[in-house]
Formats: sequence, structure tokens, C-alpha cells
Amino acid sequence: MVSVSEARTYFVVEAGVDPQAVERLVAAADVAALLVAPAADAPLDARTARPLVELAQAKGIAVLIAADAALTRTLRADGVHLPWSKDIVARYGEAREVLGGRFIVGADAGRSRHDAMTLGEAGADYVGFGIPAHVEDRDAARQRRRDLIEWWSEIFEVPCVAFDVETAQEAAALAGAGADFVALRVPAQLSSEELSRWGHDIARALAVPEAAA
Repeated sequence: MVSVSEARTYFVVEAGVDPQAVERLVAAADVAALLVAPAADAPLDARTARPLVELAQAKGIAVLIAADAALTRTLRADGVHLPWSKDIVARYGEAREVLGGRFIVGADAGRSRHDAMTLGEAGADYVGFGIPAHVEDRDAARQRRRDLIEWWSEIFEVPCVAFDVETAQEAAALAGAGADFVALRVPAQLSSEELSRWGHDIARALAVPEAAA
């Protein structure tokens, strides 16, 4: 199958990253959403997350907070993203109780079709399919993620997000498989200039016809 990608980018950014560098990045790519995630060595809090929330919203980009519905309300972000867990359906219900219907609540269903369908029926604003960090066979997990995206996009209307995407080529292939959004973690080690080039690469990959392998 050959298709023209209509997917948009969904960037995952660690709190504490230089907002000016992120501003250059979002100027280089058509960014639909920005997910603020905790840095590896620090918990997510209002002080470190607020600059990114304000930057994204000033640019008209939906900004989500990772895993913390209460912090989402405090920062007046647009919503919360719930990473995969064994109790993801229950966590979705808890987050919706905190945030109500005005906020985005999206969830990563991992590799569970049952959880994905349950989340969609419960009112999740999007359902994501990713690759949990503990999975050792990454190649098999990538194929399973692609299969899940193809299955979901053919049957359901709730938007689908491909998570744990590593390269522009992978982003384009998943867009061709039917993902509505492609989530890439922003490399924290890159300079502002390198981030801008990286963003342009992603934008180009999602703007051209992609042959599905």
C-alpha cells in the first residue's frame, strides 16, 4: 500500500529543557501536541513544566502532562497522557474524574486490543500504541505496534497515536499504517540548531508519500 501521510507530530519533551530550543523545534515541524514528561533524574513538577506549557499554548499547540491529572489542572494544561500500565483502564477513569470532560485524556494501551477498545468506549480522546521499555525483542514489538495501528485505524474513529517512535523513517511508515499522530521523544542532548534540523527531517518524512513495507 502506498499512501500520503496525514499524520501530525506529537513531541515528547522532558521538563527542564531550554524553552528557546523547543521553540526552534516547533517552528520547524507541524506540531499538533507537546507532551511534557519528567526528566530521568527528577520528578515532574510545576516549576519545571510551566515554561513548556506556556510556550506550547502560546504557539497554539495542545500541551499534555505525563501521568499527573492534578498537575494538569494546576498548570491549566490542555490534558494528560497516561502511559501504559496494567491498570490503565482504571487510571483512565481516575484521571477523567479529576479533569472532567473539558480536558484531553489520552492513554497508551500498550499491546492490548481489549484495553484499547475499552478506553475508546470509555471516552478516551486518543488511544496510543507503544513499546514498553522492558520489552527485549524490539523488532517484534515494532511489528506488533504497526499491526495494532493498522487494525485500529481500519475499524475505529478515535484517534490513534504511535508512541516510542525513534526515527523519521519509522514515523513515516507508521503514518502510512494509519496513525493519526506520531509521538517522538525530543533528543535532549541536541543543540538548538540540531533540534531545528531534526524537526525539519520529521516534517519532511510526514509530508511525502510513504511506501508501507
